[in-house]
Amino acid sequence: MLDRLKQLEERYEKLNGLLSDPEVISDNNKLREYSKEQSDISETVQVYREYKDVVEGLKEAKAMLEEKLDPEMYEMVKEELKELTAQDKEYQERLKVLLLPKDPNDDKNVICEIRGAAGGDEAALFAGDLYRMYSRYAEVQGWKTEVIDANSTGVGGYKEIIFMITGKGAYSKLKYENGAHRVQRVPETESGGRIHTSTATVAVLPEAEEVEIEIHEKDVRVDTFASSGPGGQSVNTTMSAVRLTHLPTGVVVSCQDEKSQIKNKDKAMKVLRARVYDKFQQEAQKEYDETRKSAVGTGDRSERIRTYNFPQNRVTDHRIGLTIQKLDQILQGKLDDFIHALIVEEQTRLMSQGE
Repeated sequence: MLDRLKQLEERYEKLNGLLSDPEVISDNNKLREYSKEQSDISETVQVYREYKDVVEGLKEAKAMLEEKLDPEMYEMVKEELKELTAQDKEYQERLKVLLLPKDPNDDKNVICEIRGAAGGDEAALFAGDLYRMYSRYAEVQGWKTEVIDANSTGVGGYKEIIFMITGKGAYSKLKYENGAHRVQRVPETESGGRIHTSTATVAVLPEAEEVEIEIHEKDVRVDTFASSGPGGQSVNTTMSAVRLTHLPTGVVVSCQDEKSQIKNKDKAMKVLRARVYDKFQQEAQKEYDETRKSAVGTGDRSERIRTYNFPQNRVTDHRIGLTIQKLDQILQGKLDDFIHALIVEEQTRLMSQGE
């Protein structure tokens, strides 16, 4: 571990020099590449340097204890040694986590797709609840949310809603939301007070950049049609809605959120690129090994991952067995307890695999 940390510190210093090199500064691609690499390792290097200070402090404290000290000074040094020993252990654990393999998609924006599944109108209403939950969570994180396409039921629900969340590290936290979410509550239309169970599916895809997934124009069929949702006088009169079909994979994306055909096409292309990128990633992972199935939050998207029980005001994440009696707060976007627990679970699994 120490050898790896030393190499990272040396690389960090080399990157400092490269980022000051006029040739690199004049090359946007290299400047972006080196800046990102330095940003990715900066926290690890900083913590390693702090750890080295603690190790040096331990050596000095141990050396002082071997000297002839008066009782008061001896107790002070002994107490300092105790504190430094605890810090040494904490830093080692933190560095182990920082050295874990990093998901290359973690820093990316995400495209989130929520669909009402089993339960008809109640499932669509729950899909709307989930959309608002993620929107509020994104707002607290300082991220931006933008709807790409939506098929609403008109009463606050969605048969399907696709939206983009833009912000550093969005995928690193939201990737654990992949899967089927189940709700248990009494619908407003239920006169007998019976609890109904409905589900909605959530898919979180990392935004794919053009350099990562090349989609040739000849491989995409573009169809235009009249919008069928909200949009004022232009609805059903202008061919502003766009449907893109990626012929090699069969992936289809529609967008009619904007009144402009060009804007709809741009939005649809972002979703198409993300879906094709995700498809290739999953196929490659499946061929390589079964890690995806065992990883928390990145397994089968039909898997039921969480239950939201309204009568008991509780939410349970079935992957880690965590139940929180704050459903009302969670639906307001307070997801940190679940997301933090899922991250810790994933880190623990990765560390145990490396032992």
